[in-house]
Amino acid sequence: MVRKPVPTVEPIKVVQPKNQKALGPSYLVVCWDDPINVMEYVAHVFQIVFGWNKEKAVKHMLEVHHEGKSVLACECLEKAEHFVHALQTYALHATLQKADS
Repeated sequence: MVRKPVPTVEPIKVVQPKNQKALGPSYLVVCWDDPINVMEYVAHVFQIVFGWNKEKAVKHMLEVHHEGKSVLACECLEKAEHFVHALQTYALHATLQKADS
């Protein structure tokens, strides 16, 4: 009986291209509770802005209502600014803050 050699697997060395920048800091998109907007409207805006299903939108809306705020996303600065601006366009109180890394 002839034994076949067992193949060996060498680890692949991943080299990051020199022109590729390291990931920048992340920013949190935070929506705060306010006495003006009704809960159904807030959930509806979350669905529009983030493309969430109703269940996820309601979960975050209830967090805003009960906890006073909800972190809706963690993104790069440009995307976080986009989401904050979109939420503010719908008259929601939204801010961004640098994520703790």
